[in-house]
Amino acid sequence: MSELLLQERQSAILGKLNTHGRVLAGELALEFGVSEDTVRRDLREMAAAGLCERVYGGALPVSLAGTSLNQRMGVARDRKQALAVAAVSQISPGTTVFFDAGSTNLAIAAALPDDMALTAVTNAPAIAAALIDKPLVNVILIGGLVDRQVGGALGAKAMRDMESLSPDLCLLGACGIDLAAGVTAIGFEDAEFKRFAASRSKTVLVAVTSEKFATAAPHCVLSVAHCDCLVVEHDADPDMLARYRDHGCRTVVAGEAL
Repeated sequence: MSELLLQERQSAILGKLNTHGRVLAGELALEFGVSEDTVRRDLREMAAAGLCERVYGGALPVSLAGTSLNQRMGVARDRKQALAVAAVSQISPGTTVFFDAGSTNLAIAAALPDDMALTAVTNAPAIAAALIDKPLVNVILIGGLVDRQVGGALGAKAMRDMESLSPDLCLLGACGIDLAAGVTAIGFEDAEFKRFAASRSKTVLVAVTSEKFATAAPHCVLSVAHCDCLVVEHDADPDMLARYRDHGCRTVVAGEAL
């Protein structure tokens, strides 16, 4: 019976990881009526089996770095949709907006109201496809070789296409964000393109799920001081957000943006 309960518990943990994008040992212990040591043992076993990644205080899904944009879109869908609504509130009609490749930016593209007119630029075919359905959005697709993991065109051709544009707003994707490391990316070419797109734009907005905070991917994109607006989840730590504001980064909390 205890083995059955163990299997049920770990199955429930996997479901929560897929839905929320993270789990906390303390919350799971309360929900399951077991000790935190029991939950931590579950997480260790699941991590050893390749089912999750252990982090301090809980666990994250296994790294999504090698998955497609559409696969990443299926993780923490509701949370990304909440971020998207908040981000859309920061977009001015009639402007030119660059949508960087990323699952949260794909959610932002889908959340644009049908009556919003703007020019959208993107290096991600999936985002371009979502924007095509918006009747008042003119879509400019950045070309070049599409990186399957990033879900967007990168390299020399993409850089040349971007060079002719000066967006009012850059919706920048982030693999990690940290006060010291800034906005970071996993891939070298991706970081290069992100950095260039941000430099071509008047303002930069980053919408980020909570587990990416205090996380640094290998390649720096830009400092927090050069991130004009940070859109965060409702449970983001207020003290942490205050430190980002001290660096000149305006913060918008999902659920409080409208």
